[in-house]
Amino acid sequence: MEAASLTPAQEATLAVLRRDGDPVVFDRDLIDALTADFTEAFEHLSSRVEATCGDLFINKTRLTSVLGCEEHHLNGAQFEWNTRNAVGTVSHRSVELLTNWRGEIAPADVVEEAIARLIETGTGVGPWLAGLGEADLADLRGPCIDAVVKFLETFPPLDRRWAPVVESSLRWPANGPLTLSGKVDLVIGRAVGSESRKVIIDLKTGGAYPNHLDDLRFYALLETLRTGVPPRKVAGFYLDAGRAVPEDVTIDMLRSAMHRTLEGVGRAVELLEGRPPVKRPQTSCRWCPLRDDCEEGQAHLAELADRYD
Repeated sequence: MEAASLTPAQEATLAVLRRDGDPVVFDRDLIDALTADFTEAFEHLSSRVEATCGDLFINKTRLTSVLGCEEHHLNGAQFEWNTRNAVGTVSHRSVELLTNWRGEIAPADVVEEAIARLIETGTGVGPWLAGLGEADLADLRGPCIDAVVKFLETFPPLDRRWAPVVESSLRWPANGPLTLSGKVDLVIGRAVGSESRKVIIDLKTGGAYPNHLDDLRFYALLETLRTGVPPRKVAGFYLDAGRAVPEDVTIDMLRSAMHRTLEGVGRAVELLEGRPPVKRPQTSCRWCPLRDDCEEGQAHLAELADRYD
């Protein structure tokens, strides 16, 4: 698509995602040293997992959870599907279809196809969607169609030469008692030799939160461990705001992600080994199912109420 046919928001998104200046090539020795440091610590944690329970799976959600309130991490309410969280899943599936859609695009048709395909899987949100009545489906379609329209208005059309990939799975290592895993909403570009060309993008249907950047850095670390070549940039793309929030990948950023990941995995392993969970009051105490019996959480909420009263 010609630049003249892009909306101003699409032009702005393209500008922040496009590479400026020279090709990005990381120092091979620095990447090798980071990988060796991470692998050594990771293998030690893996041996403890194997001795304790034999298996531990860590993704971005579990990492953020264990680094927050450990009591909630262990004993919080089980995840349940509802219209609010299903909107994100259906919207993401719709955007996934959009990237390879040929012909005229009708957002409502894309959303309907996404819902149908999710139901067909029989897993995840599928069974919940299958049980909805027409009125509940109508409530769900509205915000999903809105998300698709916003994506079309604010994200530039994906050129095939960019090698776009949706729902790209990352896993490291290939096997073992301890596994790191992630699923990236959208990846643009691919590594060529030692040159970093990939941009990792997380699509968001709500507001921005600090852990969103941590999630992207976690993905950048996984990509580096998996291929030996870091992505050149990560970005959260916020549909409601119509803008991308990017960050260039650097060695310092990867080391920060490494330390955060090892800290979180270490805490998860300690909990498996029987260490009592630590209560860490935070903003999420407002909707924590344990708050009625949590003195620390109630004190924190009272402090917040006094602060902003």
